[in-house]
Amino acid sequence: MQIKLSVILLLLAPVFVSASSVADKTSLYFVSPRNGTVVDNPVTVVFGLSGPYVIVPAGVVQEFAGHHHLLIDTELPDLALPIPNNENHRHFGGGQTEVVLELSPGEHRLQLLLGDFAHIPHKPPVISEPIKITVRE
Repeated sequence: MQIKLSVILLLLAPVFVSASSVADKTSLYFVSPRNGTVVDNPVTVVFGLSGPYVIVPAGVVQEFAGHHHLLIDTELPDLALPIPNNENHRHFGGGQTEVVLELSPGEHRLQLLLGDFAHIPHKPPVISEPIKITVRE
């Protein structure tokens, strides 16, 4: 009887995993460029993700999964709403993990935000630390 109960509890264990504990084990980051880097155009930006979350295309409904959004020269959007889609909020709904950008010369602030199947940030949100890069003239 004890073995059956142990097996049942083991099978149910994933149900009891909280979203916040999974988000705490997830790291969203920039592979390149590194914070403080001086770069030339075009700028290749490579996204990194480690931990239990996985990258899937927009529209795919899957727990602990999402796709990248690159925030350029802007603060975090309202985390209760879909992430805007404009020049400051770039969507990578195809599951892409890198992009080549043309940025104006000067300093730029970049940050990553993971969005779910409907472009809404997870609860709790999965966010990178912001980085600053400088694009040469």
